[in-house]
Order: sequence, then C-alpha cells, then structure tokens
Amino acid sequence: MKKPPLVIGLTGSIGMGKSTTAQMFAKAGVPVWDADAAVHRLYGKGGAAVGPVQALCPDAVEDGGVSRERLRRWIAGDPGALSRLESVVHPLVAADRAAFIAGTDAPVVLVDIPLLFETGGEKQVDVVVVVTAPEDVQRQRVLARPGMSAGEMESIMARQTPDAEKRKKADYVIETLSMDAARAAVADVLADIQRTRLNA
Repeated sequence: MKKPPLVIGLTGSIGMGKSTTAQMFAKAGVPVWDADAAVHRLYGKGGAAVGPVQALCPDAVEDGGVSRERLRRWIAGDPGALSRLESVVHPLVAADRAAFIAGTDAPVVLVDIPLLFETGGEKQVDVVVVVTAPEDVQRQRVLARPGMSAGEMESIMARQTPDAEKRKKADYVIETLSMDAARAAVADVLADIQRTRLNA
C-alpha cells in the first residue's frame, strides 16, 4: 500500500499573495490543489454542484452551470442562503480534494484553501503555511483589483480570520513583500519539511 503524501495547507487573507505563493510551490515540483478552481469545476456545465444548487435555488443555474452573479443576489437577499449553500458545496469540494490527494504519488502535496481556518480545514492537513504582508500593502493590492471597493474589501475581510491569528496558528509563515524573498521562503519550508517530517 502506498504511503499517503504529506499535505501542506496554504492559506492567507485576501491580497496576501497566496495564489502567487502556490505557483511557487508548484514550480518547486509540489502538486497543487486549488479550492477556488475546484468550486469553478463543480459550478461549471455538468459539474457535480449544479444539481444540488439548483434544488436550493433554481434561478442560480443558467446554461447548465451555476451563475455566481445569481448566487450572489440570492445570498444577499436571504440570510440563511449561504449556510445552506455551504452545506451542499463543502462536501463536494472535500471529495474533490480527497480524490486529488489519493491520485498522486508525490511525497508532498499542497492544498490552497482561502478559508482554511474558517472551515476547520486545518484538521485535514499535516502542516499549515500562512502567507502574509503588511496591512498597507494588502490594502493596496486588493483595491487595485478591478471592480473592488473599500466596502467590499471590508466585507470580505470580516468573514476571514484576522491575519495575526492565522500567523499564530501557522507552522510556517511566508512574507510576500518581494517575489525573491517569498521564493526563498518556499524553498526553506520545503527543505525543513523534508528534514523534519519526511526523513524523521
């Protein structure tokens, strides 16, 4: 029986550089599973979430896939909508992640989960890596995104565990002020995992 891989959980608040850091792990040879991409697949035409979401909110489905815009409108108008949606989508996302982990022969894999702590996902991984940056840098990055307002940024951050709390819970913290520093930190994390966990 093959040995299961060591699973790194990568997380970080909005604008902290998580996706870029995930790409650095991928370039270092670590298979990466992306929670947002998984939801995209599940919501796509013929995706596993389309039927269950349609049962909750028939208007949310158009052209055989889930419309995020229609979902947003439904959630905005119904206080209980988000928790009902999560109760059907989270198990599908977890199954997608489990299939990815089971299907790899790599010794280490990374799961990129924006709401790792908020969903209790840290219990499903072996090591937690948190990406961080100073607050002013985070704000600048987020507000530079197309269509992003200060109000929307505040609303997103209100649903996320504060950065300081995430850093306290992390096994490793990677600061993303510069690409070179982040790349070096990724190499250090992998070397440390190799030394302390894979060869232990």
